[in-house]
Amino acid sequence: MQSIGDDVGVVGVREPDTRALQPLWDFMRGHGDLLASPLAPGLSALLVHLFLCAPFLVLDALGCVCSRIRLHKISENTVPRVLRQWSESFGRILVNYALVVIPFTAVLQYLRRPKLPVLAPTFWQLCAGVVLCVFVFDMLFYTWHYAMHRSRWLYHHVHQTHHKHHRVPIALAAQDASAMELLSLLLLALGSSWLLGCHPLTETTFHLLNSWLAVEDHCGYNLPWGLHRLMPWLGAGAPHHQLHHRHQKGNYAPYFTHWDRLWGTDIA
Repeated sequence: MQSIGDDVGVVGVREPDTRALQPLWDFMRGHGDLLASPLAPGLSALLVHLFLCAPFLVLDALGCVCSRIRLHKISENTVPRVLRQWSESFGRILVNYALVVIPFTAVLQYLRRPKLPVLAPTFWQLCAGVVLCVFVFDMLFYTWHYAMHRSRWLYHHVHQTHHKHHRVPIALAAQDASAMELLSLLLLALGSSWLLGCHPLTETTFHLLNSWLAVEDHCGYNLPWGLHRLMPWLGAGAPHHQLHHRHQKGNYAPYFTHWDRLWGTDIA
C-alpha cells in the first residue's frame, strides 16, 4: 500500500527524489531511534545553547587584552565580573536542566511520539516555514514577556530571576532564568512549529535559529552580522534587548521591533 508522502510513478515504483534536502533528511531518519529518544530534546537544547555561547565566552575572556573586541561591547563590564557571571550562570542552567527541563521534555517526547515522514521538505518550504515560525514565536514571546512584566505575581515568581542576575547580560543569560520561565519559553517555541504543522526538519532548523538569535540578543556585543545590522528596518538585536535589561521595561519582543512600535513599548 502506498504511504502518504511517497512519490510513486505510473508503474508503482518510487521515483528518485530530487529534493536538495533529502540526503540530509535520510541521514537524520537513519538515526530515528536517537531523534525519538526521550532525552534528546532536553540534552540537545542544552548542548546547542552551550555550543553557541562558547565563542562569546572567548570574546569576553580576550576582552581584557584586545581593544578591538572591546569596541564592539555595548556596555563596559570588567572581565573578572563577566567571567564570574559566566560561572554562576552556567551552574544555574545546569541545575534547571537536570531537575526540570530534561525530565519535562522527556515526558513530552514520550507522549508526543514524533513521526518521521519519508520525504524532506523542499528548500523553499523549509525557509518559508522557519521564517513563519520565527514571526509566530516573536509574537507569542512579546505577549508573554509583556504579561510577565505587567503582572506582579508573574514577575516575582517567573521572570525576576532572569533580570536579577543580568542587568548587563551575557550570552549565557538567554537561558539563565527560572525553571518555570524556561519551560514556558520551550512551550512557546514548540507551539510555534506545531501550530504551523512544520516538517521535523523545518522544526529542527527553527529551533537552531531560535537558539542562536536568543544568544545573540543577550551577548552584549553590537556585531556587524547581527540581525539589527542585516535587517535594520525590522530586526531588534542585542542593543535593543540590552536596553530592556537596563531599564527593566520596554522592548519586550525578542527579535523584531514591530510589536513594540505598534503597542508603544519601544524604547531607544
